[in-house]
Amino acid sequence: METAVVHVKKGEARALKAGGMWIYDNEIDKITGDFQNGDMVTVEDFDGYCLGHGFINTNSKITVRMMSRKKNVVIDENFIEMRVRNAWEYRKNTVDTSSCRVIFGEADFLPGIVIDKFADVLVVESLALGIDRWKPVILEKLKKVMAEDGITVRGIYERSDAKVRLQEGMERHKGFIGEPFDTKVEMIENGVKYIVDVQDGQKTGFFLDQKYNRLAIQRLCRGKKVLDCFTHTGSFALNAGVAGASSVLGVDASELGVNQARENAQLNGLSDRVKFVCADVFELLPQLEAEGEKFDVVILDPPAFTKSRASIKNAVKGYREINLRGMKLVKDGGYLATCSCSHFMDPELFGKTIREAAAGSHKRLRQVEYRTQAADHPILWAADESYYLKFYIFQVCDEK
Repeated sequence: METAVVHVKKGEARALKAGGMWIYDNEIDKITGDFQNGDMVTVEDFDGYCLGHGFINTNSKITVRMMSRKKNVVIDENFIEMRVRNAWEYRKNTVDTSSCRVIFGEADFLPGIVIDKFADVLVVESLALGIDRWKPVILEKLKKVMAEDGITVRGIYERSDAKVRLQEGMERHKGFIGEPFDTKVEMIENGVKYIVDVQDGQKTGFFLDQKYNRLAIQRLCRGKKVLDCFTHTGSFALNAGVAGASSVLGVDASELGVNQARENAQLNGLSDRVKFVCADVFELLPQLEAEGEKFDVVILDPPAFTKSRASIKNAVKGYREINLRGMKLVKDGGYLATCSCSHFMDPELFGKTIREAAAGSHKRLRQVEYRTQAADHPILWAADESYYLKFYIFQVCDEK
């Protein structure tokens, strides 16, 4: 049982009280009792009222990450199993679980840990000291719960190599948990086959959050000429190809990504219609425009241009520029799919940036739909950081 108590300043921890999961260092009045970083602590308001239990790390600005709101709860293996079971049951009800995000940190009330399932392989990313201690238990319980549904986990790979671990006073780490296995894993999503590189791919190897957004563009692409920018390993491009696009050009600055995309195109028998080039999108789009190229569908799926509030101005410029260039390449009456995966680029700011790009390119936009991340990346209300993906499909019309 925890012995230390974190006392919150009067009037602070408003985000926590509204349903959030974090207590920041500047919200804490004092800490009484003995603890080591990573330990469970009790959190009390200024008047002694129990706000719940979480784990502490004074190296981090997020000093406490909450595990429970209940006063008398014990954080033990049974508690962890309950959290893991709830997360898995939720996925079974909401998404195709053949490949999905099984645990999404705070939004699954297991702060600081992400676990993705690619076919029969799990990839785990641990970003907080306290949850790192529970990682073996979380994985053991997850295997147990999945086994009840007849799912055998072939292997587990850890991708705890994000820089944010350094802010927690932890080292970056990647490698096998348990027996080694082939880290090129084949999965199927929306009828598209992919080879996922869990060892060297970005983040956990593949972006599952766009699953149903990729599906949404399929119906627009039959018989169409498509441009997919920031294609990564080809996911939107391949969905367009599978849907029957007449030609698809995928662009990415990563040689590794483009090579994987070509491999994925071959896997799906699409190499004749789906082509990839390694290029800087910001340089290529003006070049295509100068050559008089036009596309029926343009897809913009850039990386997060900002990971902090400080760099938001430059990010806005980047988003405005690619959207303006993208719109200019869409045929009159064609379609633009555009998104931002940066939490700091909030929906209002993203919408404003797109409006400015439309004005700058003299285009009129008709919104087809607005979407967010797939349901296996649930958005926990009051935990704003869990809502990060904004995805629009527009019809782009010339001003007449």
